[in-house]
Amino acid sequence: MPWARHRLPLVLAAALDGVGLAGLAVAVVAWRIGLEREGLALPLSQQLGSQLGLLLALVLIYWTLGWLFGSYTLLKLRAIRWPQVLVRLGSTSAASIAAGALLGWILRVPPEVTLLHRGSLIPLFGLAALWSGAVRLWLRRHLHLGSSLRWQIVALEEERDQLARDWTLTATPGPLPQIVTMDPGQGFPGRLLAEAVALSAGVATLGDMQIFCQQAVGHGQPVRTLVELAERELQRIPPRWVGTQWLLFSSHIDGQRSTVPQQLKRYADVVISLVLLLLSTPLLLLAAALVKLQDGGPVLYRQRRTGLFGQAFKVLKIRTMVPDAEEGQAQWAQVSDQRITPVGLWLRRTRVDELPQLLNVLRGEMSLIGPRPERPELEVDLENRIPNYRLRHWVRPGLSGWAQVNMPYGASVEDSELKLSYDLFYLRNASLWLDLLILLKTIKTVLKGAGR
Repeated sequence: MPWARHRLPLVLAAALDGVGLAGLAVAVVAWRIGLEREGLALPLSQQLGSQLGLLLALVLIYWTLGWLFGSYTLLKLRAIRWPQVLVRLGSTSAASIAAGALLGWILRVPPEVTLLHRGSLIPLFGLAALWSGAVRLWLRRHLHLGSSLRWQIVALEEERDQLARDWTLTATPGPLPQIVTMDPGQGFPGRLLAEAVALSAGVATLGDMQIFCQQAVGHGQPVRTLVELAERELQRIPPRWVGTQWLLFSSHIDGQRSTVPQQLKRYADVVISLVLLLLSTPLLLLAAALVKLQDGGPVLYRQRRTGLFGQAFKVLKIRTMVPDAEEGQAQWAQVSDQRITPVGLWLRRTRVDELPQLLNVLRGEMSLIGPRPERPELEVDLENRIPNYRLRHWVRPGLSGWAQVNMPYGASVEDSELKLSYDLFYLRNASLWLDLLILLKTIKTVLKGAGR
């Protein structure tokens, strides 16, 4: 699972945070007992034993708020700035202190419960911030967070510039591997000074490729395609790197309904959608009332979208734009779009406007996780300008997807090509675990109000 390898440092950081917080809790409780002149009713060991559940709750709070405020994504940044570290770790600790105090008030804990006393929470999470900062600094210095291999790409001369553009399409793509160009008439280059080699699509079709691969593997250099390299290092697959048969042997095509993972996913779609509809009913009623009171227009908005295998369906949304906002040809919503109403802006940022699509999920037209469905009118141009665009139709569209949690809202052909690269990665690596990761990242986006 290429996506899991990139998150191992985050898991390690979370584990070290938990261990550090537990150790600091012991020290803080011991310190608090030492400050009591007459001592507490129970010795230190019994105090800690009786508060083990509270300690676990505080660790979960610290993990959750650290994830929400982005303290773990500090490990993924190419350049780190101390003000950024202080803001994220400081916000995590301050929110954890408040959450711990709220927990103590809800549970009505007695004064002898040392761990939830404000005199314990402040030093505990204050020291935890210092510990977390040291952990992240150590991991960045001693743990190789980028590629575990030094790659070289063998490509034709005419492919070099396009490969470089595709690699650097995102804001923080990581260092571009060295590209070694070759002339088909002169054969493959000699032994490459790399730990692993990736062959471009043009090179992979040459007649003497097998001889070169045999020589490279004999020197201990794994030979991969550009698709495998992109999966491993970028967690996306540029559509121009895709070969003609790369997906034919995939088990993730959504038409294969007899597989156990597909059945589990459909079961989860139905159950979770029903629960979300039930829980969000008050919120949906409030949103409907605000939309109606704002301009008296319709609450729901129906729009044609392309679904599984190119079949069109009507997607349901709460209206976020002025009535009759799109007269004439279809167009993307832009940043600061004047057609978006004040209420609609809030609905978009919190993604409340997408909740009616749970009905599309129940009808089987969509899934909770999958590529976002696009409008057929816009896809005509996208299919002509972006290679392999229709491959995204091989899986059922979703409310949220790998592209939505990894890039901002796109409103151009270039953005659609980048979005497609994430959708292609999902096609090759779809699993219940990846769906769970996307779901968690979507929840984080909703809680932070960072929707489009």
